[in-house]
Amino acid sequence: MSTAGITRVLLADDHALVRRGVRLILENEPDLTVVAEAGDGREALALSRVIDVDLAVLDVAMPGLTGLQAAREMSRRSPSPRILLLSMYDNDQYFFEALKAGACGYVLKSVADRDLVEACRAAVRGESFIYPDALTSLMREHLRRARRGERLPGNVLTPREEEVVKLIAEGRSSKDIAALLVISVKTVERHRANVLQKLELRDRTQLTRYAIRAGLIEP
Repeated sequence: MSTAGITRVLLADDHALVRRGVRLILENEPDLTVVAEAGDGREALALSRVIDVDLAVLDVAMPGLTGLQAAREMSRRSPSPRILLLSMYDNDQYFFEALKAGACGYVLKSVADRDLVEACRAAVRGESFIYPDALTSLMREHLRRARRGERLPGNVLTPREEEVVKLIAEGRSSKDIAALLVISVKTVERHRANVLQKLELRDRTQLTRYAIRAGLIEP
């Protein structure tokens, strides 16, 4: 936390109205201040490198680079800011992906006015914030896996493969993806083939379904 007990927040959401609403919620509190805003995950990452922030509040699904992807990148740094994920969706898969990405909590936009401030303060204290429905899901998933003797899987895809999957699911052509990621079309096709093999999928439709379940794009 910064001097005078003020938590400096980086806020990222691709909808300006949502950012405005979230900012109002946060800045109504004496110990929270938004020092930077971003419209997508890539911009959020760039800002986090040049602005000293204590907490990043990221929308789960954004164009370019999702909040989940940005969270993974931020959490690899040392020191890294605390991270909260915001979402419109009460989705178990998004919740578990958020935890795996290094987030301290997952807050539903529909109840942000009730939960967000509490989640921010918990994150700054080094604690996790889990909304009640997610806690029920977490316990149910843990018990199910324990009965089967399973472990939660790690990330199957590399960060670059995830980028390619996201763009494919958004309807981009291989040529477009190559230009956006500054790689060759041949490399894009190789990533696509590797992903299909790893995930045991057949086509773009199945890849899109996977991208939705993994929180790479919104349903």
